[in-house]
Amino acid sequence: MNIHEYQAKELFQKFGVPTPNGRVADSAEEAKSAAAEIGSNIVVKAQVHAGGRGKGTFKNGFKGGVHVVQNADEAADIAAKMLGQVLVTHQTGEEGKLVSKVMVADAVEITKEYYLAILMDRESRSPVIVASTEGGVNIEDVAEHTPEKIFHQAIHPLLGLQPYEVRKLSAKLGFAGDQAKQFGKLLAALYRLFIECDCSMVEINPLVTTPDGQVLALDAKFDFDDNALYRHPDIAALHDPTEEDPREVEAAKYHLNYIGLDGNIACLVNGAGLAMATMDIIKHCGGEPANFLDVGGGATQEQVTNAFKIILGDPKVKAILVNIFGGIMDCDVIAKGIVAACKEVSLSIPLVVRLEGNNVEAGKRTLAESDVALISADTLADAADKAVKAIAA
Repeated sequence: MNIHEYQAKELFQKFGVPTPNGRVADSAEEAKSAAAEIGSNIVVKAQVHAGGRGKGTFKNGFKGGVHVVQNADEAADIAAKMLGQVLVTHQTGEEGKLVSKVMVADAVEITKEYYLAILMDRESRSPVIVASTEGGVNIEDVAEHTPEKIFHQAIHPLLGLQPYEVRKLSAKLGFAGDQAKQFGKLLAALYRLFIECDCSMVEINPLVTTPDGQVLALDAKFDFDDNALYRHPDIAALHDPTEEDPREVEAAKYHLNYIGLDGNIACLVNGAGLAMATMDIIKHCGGEPANFLDVGGGATQEQVTNAFKIILGDPKVKAILVNIFGGIMDCDVIAKGIVAACKEVSLSIPLVVRLEGNNVEAGKRTLAESDVALISADTLADAADKAVKAIAA
């Protein structure tokens, strides 16, 4: 789960990570009130789950999702041009994201920008700190062109962050004296936040120093472990479903794992590994998968029906490939779900079905005895080939 920048700053303040003061606003009037409290030298930032906001363009022609202004009236004017408009950045794609809130905050003077992140390293199964003297830009570009400017520090999962590790990172980033102390406190607070909130990533870009010697976290991105959110109802409450694909939000209601893609052959599969293999073989046969959809090992007829509805909500879908291997899953349950779904949604596009495993004969019999027009397949390769040919026909 991701959260907005203003929500990230609230977590920073709770855990003692120094960051400029700011307030969220969902109207020009609220933005003006917040700016009046700050006084002058104010930044107004569009709140969407995407990077590159400063270089983005609104579909109404207004340039930039981050603006520095000098008074409350200017803040209100900028907020009015952002709110209710769609911002397009290099991370949103052409469809962009609707801006429903802006953050109004102190615009601090910057002496130097840095990059700082804590994330879970899957290989070592432990936290790792990633830092760089090159902040304010895409860390991917730094990794490609000047990888020597990126520093890594693995953290023992039981011992936690050690003082010598803080000193090592501080020296590599060039901090000394009071700024080194500030950085040490900031990093310790950030690590405590990372662990206590079950984060999978916390990224500060940029971390900055100011002319008066402060070390501050200017911008933040969070990613939380969804499997741990039951321990953090306060964090779960920060979830903004308007920032996600509505199909993925709908799928989550029925405990379906769905990710929309750009192709035209929809997949309904049980098991993440089988779903990946299904998408691969569709590509191998010359097609393009429209989604990843894992109904899990114990899907019900209701889940299958709703999965079909979600799939057909994508206008790009021209065929559906159902690929089920029944271990725990009963193939006949899937078959009955397919029949019920096709009747309920009045399916009018090709449907290719491959069933194998637990109670498969009953499942095939259910499909054969129904009046649903479908294409039966015996193997995964056969199913993918038939789905691709059905679209071309």
